[in-house]
Amino acid sequence: MRIARIIVFLVLIGGPSQAQLPIEILGGHQRTTADVLWFRPFKDSLGNSSRFLFFNRSRASVDYSNQTTFGTTLAVSYNLPSGWGVVLSGQFFNNGFSPKAGVQYFKRSRQLMVFSWVTAELLQSKKLDWFLLSRWEPRLNRRLNLFSQLELLSTTDWDGNLALIQRLRAGLGFPLGWQTGLGMDFGQVGKSSFITSSNIGIFIRKDF
Repeated sequence: MRIARIIVFLVLIGGPSQAQLPIEILGGHQRTTADVLWFRPFKDSLGNSSRFLFFNRSRASVDYSNQTTFGTTLAVSYNLPSGWGVVLSGQFFNNGFSPKAGVQYFKRSRQLMVFSWVTAELLQSKKLDWFLLSRWEPRLNRRLNLFSQLELLSTTDWDGNLALIQRLRAGLGFPLGWQTGLGMDFGQVGKSSFITSSNIGIFIRKDF
């Protein structure tokens, strides 16, 4: 199946296996998506985490007319103890490559994670991106926890054209790094009027 080949491809480009590697499959009413998302600090000479953080995000989707899209984001950031930092990123999509630079914020506790950046494209198109990934995973009992994740992305250019994405996940976390529940993806593209899209279904996620 094409989606199986995409999953293998995303895992291979997603990063070293020794990093925490969450892989998610969402079977929605419009398309099936595969998502590999991970980030980890670089190690110093003593093996401790440094202030440099590497981020890798790869996504692919196949709709039910067999049309495929994919994209990968790579980023390196330098983060202060406050959580603020500077970031350089590169995005690879079906239509090309976009280098970007900006500021980043990252904080994580046992139950809550907030990861966000604002970046500007360095080529002629001059687009501005805002990205937020927030995750809340409170413990319910010894074996279960709530898994909830909110992802927001907005891209705008100097002409006022907007591309907006909202991704929501709500479900349960199980032993051995498994999560499953309801997944909802929404998108809007336009300026004075917008073309909207949605994909709602069940996600299965595994932390390797």
